[in-house]
Amino acid sequence: MSETTETGRRRKSYLLNMGPQHPAMHGVIRLVLELEGERILKSDAEIGYLHRAFEKHAETEPWNNVVPWTDRLNYVSPLINNAGFCLAVEKLAGIVVPERGQYLRMITSELSRVTDHLTCIGASAMELGAFTVFLYLIKAREYIYQLVDNITGARITTSYTRVGGVKGDLPEGFAERTREVFQKVRQAIKDSDLLLTKNRIFMDRMEGTGVISKEEAAAYGITGPFLRSTGVPYDVRRAHPYLLYDRVDFEVPVGTTGDNFDRYLCRMAELEQSMRIVEQCFDQIPAGKHSLEVSEMKDAFVFQDMGKGGQTALLKKYMAKVDQTLAESGRNYRPDILLQNPSFVMPAKEDTYGNIEGLMNHFETVMWTWGIKIPPGEVYSAVEGGNGELGFHIVSSGDDRPYRVRCRPPCLNPMAALEKILPGSYVADIVPTFGSVNMIAGELDR
Repeated sequence: MSETTETGRRRKSYLLNMGPQHPAMHGVIRLVLELEGERILKSDAEIGYLHRAFEKHAETEPWNNVVPWTDRLNYVSPLINNAGFCLAVEKLAGIVVPERGQYLRMITSELSRVTDHLTCIGASAMELGAFTVFLYLIKAREYIYQLVDNITGARITTSYTRVGGVKGDLPEGFAERTREVFQKVRQAIKDSDLLLTKNRIFMDRMEGTGVISKEEAAAYGITGPFLRSTGVPYDVRRAHPYLLYDRVDFEVPVGTTGDNFDRYLCRMAELEQSMRIVEQCFDQIPAGKHSLEVSEMKDAFVFQDMGKGGQTALLKKYMAKVDQTLAESGRNYRPDILLQNPSFVMPAKEDTYGNIEGLMNHFETVMWTWGIKIPPGEVYSAVEGGNGELGFHIVSSGDDRPYRVRCRPPCLNPMAALEKILPGSYVADIVPTFGSVNMIAGELDR
């Protein structure tokens, strides 16, 4: 393409596809660039190479069965996704998880945030040539993944949070192991800081590149470290506290220039704040249940034997386990005996695999048409994800599954803003700028 400038000289530009095969584009993003030499005149980001149909999958599954799908959103920090979805469902159902369960969700969410930031900083540094930093931070991430595996039974696809609680309690000695791991993680961060933060090559690539103002960031709906680098201290955990974040002390790191270097500094500072939150949770976590009680139900022959023994006063304490075909029919044997009310919480794996009642209770919770019923209505609930505000808008029709699920992916907005950020910079500036977005295709394309 060519055009004539005001001086009468002809200016030539050309189109260049960067990605999806380019390594820095992670195989899932295509940037259509109009270039004059190496200077970018226009930029258009094409997404959708990893479309997973999360929202439509969620609308075909019972409520608890959606949790494994959330693991695949931001698969670098899946525990935050689990908690975000379950909090939205619980808000719609009007149920509150016991305090111990809320602390467990905070602990696992912050561990997940640490793995997210370590991955972002390490991978971005590697793409700029700092391979040693990548090795330091990925080794630190491995320590955290071992903790996640210890508490959830999986490293990545955890499905730890359930509607009404969590999968299980803290393993014995988990707090002490976590504190030991944090010492290693802090050392890795310190070593990486010494290698990067005052490194002339790294600073030349990061300072003054990928700049966005706070007004432009707000106009694009950007949140997370990308927004905080401009000086706006917006953090969902502080602005709209959920779980028990209002009981812990932490800072919200902010920048001043809104460039790639400030975004790097924000994430480095947030690593320490997340570890502070986890340590405070260990100090504050109370004893007790981590999930709602599983409804106690008795079979008909048990009620019969109780009646023969004259124990009729006890009948009101239990819920009768009647066949679903009799539910709401009025044929509930005795007026004082309640119809079956399925629990919001799945039974422990020990019960599911250890006795027939636990197995039946599990299946009745997850089977189509038999699962928990959420009252009709709609709700929006948000948490602070690794990249910013992760929101879920859920509509219930009163059925055993969502009528509509809409996910607000935090990395979509800065991806949309690339058309504003990249023009005027050079091709080499794309790599650090795109790295600072921390684009995760699972949540971007949903």
